[in-house]
Amino acid sequence: QAQLVESGGGLVQAGGSLRLSCAASGCTFSFYTRAWFRQAPGKEREFVAAITWTSSRTVYADSMKGRYTISRDNAKNAVYLQMSSLGSGDTAGYYCASGTGLLGNTVQEYQYWGQGAQVTVSS
Repeated sequence: QAQLVESGGGLVQAGGSLRLSCAASGCTFSFYTRAWFRQAPGKEREFVAAITWTSSRTVYADSMKGRYTISRDNAKNAVYLQMSSLGSGDTAGYYCASGTGLLGNTVQEYQYWGQGAQVTVSS
């Protein structure tokens, strides 16, 4: 059974950086688009970033451009999210996802999901 597990979440001060990892097992996601979404309490899950299976293309939500970097390592079946210049608005549960579409930015376009990693930014 395919499984995605996020790690690297935690508490960080405003202005700081954090790197999330997502390890996959039970399925080789090398040819899948990999993505990150986030969800704050009381809000809908929103798109953060996505990367094609060759890493040749990436796409980011506007508010993350220049602050977040998505990358992947197909040999490790992993995807990463480097976050910097974090603010209180970045506090959320962060979810990695895998899908067969091309750089989709909606929840419906991804078939596999992790359980999430909490990121809390303190001011």
